[in-house]
Amino acid sequence: MSRKVGGYDRPPRLWVYGALLAVLGASFFPVWWSFLIGSQDASALNQPGWLWLPGGNFVANALRVIDTIPFWTALMNSIIVSSAVAISVVMFSTLAGYAFAKLKFRGREGLLIFVIATMAIPTQLGVVPLFIVMSRLGWTGSLWAVIVPGMVTAFGVFWMTQYLRDALPDELIEAVRMDGASMLGSFWHVGLPAARPAAAMLALFTFVGTWTNFFWPFIVLDPGNPTLPVALQQLQAAFFVDYSLVLAGVVLSIIPLILVFIFLGKQLVTGIMQGAVKG
Repeated sequence: MSRKVGGYDRPPRLWVYGALLAVLGASFFPVWWSFLIGSQDASALNQPGWLWLPGGNFVANALRVIDTIPFWTALMNSIIVSSAVAISVVMFSTLAGYAFAKLKFRGREGLLIFVIATMAIPTQLGVVPLFIVMSRLGWTGSLWAVIVPGMVTAFGVFWMTQYLRDALPDELIEAVRMDGASMLGSFWHVGLPAARPAAAMLALFTFVGTWTNFFWPFIVLDPGNPTLPVALQQLQAAFFVDYSLVLAGVVLSIIPLILVFIFLGKQLVTGIMQGAVKG
């Protein structure tokens, strides 16, 4: 990307690339360090000095992780929960954002402020009543107890409201309504396509956040039916922690997220650029 200065395209300065490389290195270093430790054995970690080159035990450690915890069950549970929550958050947040951004009804601004204010409430304060509700519904130990409470988020509603307020012209909605479309029809044919770039980013953020969530799944799920972060906790013994085994499990849990970015990153960036051009 270049900047136009005095009528000429001027490439970014060297320090811009240096700053980007520094951010990239700082972001990648935890993953590399986890792989570095996960490829060693327990005896190598007790040797003095720093480890800068990976060892040859990552595959063995990964197989030990798979044999020690219910890895495949946890992986499938994480895929199901993260996908279901991401899809529901996008749908409900986009629908609510469309209403807050484009519909005129009494108390709209006050209700939106109330929704945004709920983000200031710590999650820990609602754990006890939420667990009681899940217990009375008979959902404790099942994936429904993790999926249903996360089906819509205040951040998602705020995100989609702000985006649709600027990206979707009122004249387009009025034209669709004059053609005979209902309110839900105008949302489906106009609002949802216009919200696609923001919805893609919201889906990605929600998927990653749900995938890495530990607190609530650890409380409500059984040890035999966990998600990946909860299952990795089982690798820690009472008096000894094999960090090579634990970090090998961490790398295994990160691989699906890396694959998501590899296969969907280009589509996400393309959607964001299209939304920026339309806006």
